[in-house]
Amino acid sequence: MVSQHGIKLAVYLISSYFGDLVAKVCECLLRRGTLPLGSIVLYTELNKLQVTNCLLVLIQHNCVQAFAIEQQGGFGAAPKVVTQYMALFDNIIHHMRFPKFLEIVSQEFGKECLQILEGLLMHGRLSLNQILDRHKDTSNEREGNCSSKDAVEISFNRLVHARYVERCPAHEPFLAPPEEETGVKKKGSKSAKVTEELTMEQHALAAAAPMEALRFLVETYAETDDNEQESEEKLPSVAVGEKRKHIDSKLDTEAGTKKRKKEILWRANFEEFVRCLRNKACIANVRTRFDDGAAIVLNAILEATKRSDTKAKIEKSVPLSVNSIFEEVMKSEDGRTMTLEHVRVALIELGCHLPSISLDETYSIDLKHIIELAQNEEVESIVLKRYGREAYRMFRLLSKAGHLLETDKISDTTFVEKKNTAKILFKLWKDDYLHLEKIVATGSRQTQFFLWKVNKQSLWGHALDEMYHAALNLRIRNAVEQEQGKEILVGDLQKKSARLRKIRIVLESSLMKLDDAIMLFHDF
Repeated sequence: MVSQHGIKLAVYLISSYFGDLVAKVCECLLRRGTLPLGSIVLYTELNKLQVTNCLLVLIQHNCVQAFAIEQQGGFGAAPKVVTQYMALFDNIIHHMRFPKFLEIVSQEFGKECLQILEGLLMHGRLSLNQILDRHKDTSNEREGNCSSKDAVEISFNRLVHARYVERCPAHEPFLAPPEEETGVKKKGSKSAKVTEELTMEQHALAAAAPMEALRFLVETYAETDDNEQESEEKLPSVAVGEKRKHIDSKLDTEAGTKKRKKEILWRANFEEFVRCLRNKACIANVRTRFDDGAAIVLNAILEATKRSDTKAKIEKSVPLSVNSIFEEVMKSEDGRTMTLEHVRVALIELGCHLPSISLDETYSIDLKHIIELAQNEEVESIVLKRYGREAYRMFRLLSKAGHLLETDKISDTTFVEKKNTAKILFKLWKDDYLHLEKIVATGSRQTQFFLWKVNKQSLWGHALDEMYHAALNLRIRNAVEQEQGKEILVGDLQKKSARLRKIRIVLESSLMKLDDAIMLFHDF
């Protein structure tokens, strides 16, 4: 479930990139959920052509997924196939991270790959031929040395091999109606639970996704006269006077098939970029909490398990032997100064204790624990900045305790006066940072006790919504500053222009840091 400020941020992003009409259609889908075309027309009060064009733009830029389902007709009517449209909130928010994605590719592969990814992020989906044409056009505009077609294809293959680029999902997969159960379903069966948990939207995304064997497969089809002549020779012979309608039809079919194969659409693989950013966030957190040695070892493990840990929200890395980890550590310049004993110490710091029964000395990293610690630190820093050091100590105590604590107990442990303790706790509770339970003890006289705890599940959602709100405000403020900067050109206003430029730099830097926190709570 997307929060209200999350929806507002997503709609603002779509509006700034594609205009108000597209944003209106997107907002309708985000707020009302998956809808057919007729319902979108009804709710947005736009005409059918406008809605269709807006949906095509959103699909082109990977912000909407279409799928077909079979619906029962009216009385005596046959079932009919209806196309449904669902908004992809995560893909919309990823538009904020395009500069980060470009930086990853620039550092790893260089300028040629950067330009290819830039085109994919700008246009959403492109075929290989469109990528080649775009590269030719941009090279001519720069009047520089135009890279050869082979060089561009090699760069494209490198991006696909690294999983930064993937095949696009099916445009409109068909979801077959669920089969009627003939037998009684066993209660508590694992397959039954999985089926119940999957929503229609999740089924649609799974049906649209290309097979893993094809997802990163690059196929090339050469167009030569020899191939055309060979296809002509393979056609069946016909008698004199017989119509060539069948042959022409077959030629058109084969040519169309080849064209469809060549025109495979590609897009940026957001999942892989998020995984890279997750790894960077984990390494930075470990370096801050421990030292460079622990960060080097964690980076080595994540690099060694790169092909296995393809999901951003994976909880544990694939187990590796200590020798494999040490071998990967030695590949980095800083890692060459570490000994095997240093690596073992770093693994213990990271929470990887040697199993009591093991034929091989293997370790795996608990990435979920690292992320949870980073989330705790992020919320604690918010409490410190907003409510002060005493509130920070109380919140930290309750966060670590994980259970209900009475007001006097909190006061005694944090060394804060009882009067101030109650005042601070009620303020945190009013702002949804704490959970409160009241207990009334009956005796000679009634006594009321206040018990407090941190409900992380609800608090994390509240913190994320506040981050969406802050990001929206920063983007609006940045847009206002840019408009003011356009009006300032020359003369005595140059100093004001320089000041506005500094403000925009601060705003953009704040947005990048805030987005890091958003990813920590939503994407990792």
